[in-house]
Amino acid sequence: MTTRYEPAIDVSTTTAIDMHVHIEVDPHGHSSLPDDLAAAATSYFRADVGRPDLDAVAAYYRERSMAAVVFTVDARTALEHPPLSSEEIAAGAARNNDVLIPFGSVDPLRGPAAVDHARRLIEDHGVRGFKFHPTVQGFDPSDPRWFPLYEQLQSAGTIALFHTGQTGIGAGMRGGRGLRLALSNPILLDTVAAEFPDLRIVMAHPSVPWQDEAIAVATHKHNTWIDLSGWSPKYFPPALVRAATSFLRARVLFGSDFPLLTPDRWLRDVEETALTPEVMPGILKDNAVALLGLG
Repeated sequence: MTTRYEPAIDVSTTTAIDMHVHIEVDPHGHSSLPDDLAAAATSYFRADVGRPDLDAVAAYYRERSMAAVVFTVDARTALEHPPLSSEEIAAGAARNNDVLIPFGSVDPLRGPAAVDHARRLIEDHGVRGFKFHPTVQGFDPSDPRWFPLYEQLQSAGTIALFHTGQTGIGAGMRGGRGLRLALSNPILLDTVAAEFPDLRIVMAHPSVPWQDEAIAVATHKHNTWIDLSGWSPKYFPPALVRAATSFLRARVLFGSDFPLLTPDRWLRDVEETALTPEVMPGILKDNAVALLGLG
């Protein structure tokens, strides 16, 4: 019998909600990425916490009185590598539902099979959103071929979290291992937000080098959010900091990119930025509580 995820997070005692946490390895030792890509990403980020499994991730966040959105990326077609199981991630989140929130991942290149997979993850397993990485998965998110998938997510009221901007995956490898950065330009998500106005879209990461495009999309399309994961806050573009402290303050979200970048480092480095104490409660928790429906 499948255990369907239901959250049991005590928002009143939670200090922060990390919107961007990768599960990199499953209980069977299978990696979410081929070995060469995993090594390159670890080197790029200088990660030093290893690759903890889901239960270890839950313990890490529980120790910090934080909650975390957890997911993998299903890029089986583009990478020719079997993905981690989103079903197992959802089951693990159900086992740790005091701190974890599961997002699923499906491979858009699988067409109707991806739509059916998304439906089953929502209905049978209770995932609250989906993670997409256009560069790694090898798809243009604005292409109408994927509209049936977005319609499925919109109808179910789930969230679509898209990687945007630069990526450490493939960085430094010959030809970037064939991965195309242009697929993660956030301006491509303007089409998605326009065509699916009730689909809640999160543009993950400071969208270097396309930060102005991300801000423009978020300003124009109020069904979009920006998460602040994947970069030390010390390196946030000034335009992003200005937006986060003013006109986008209700739609900017804390995220780390754990285990490649830890929440401990993020919180330490944010002290060196112009993100003001007045906006930090919203960024760290309140905006995510509203988006995820945890209030």
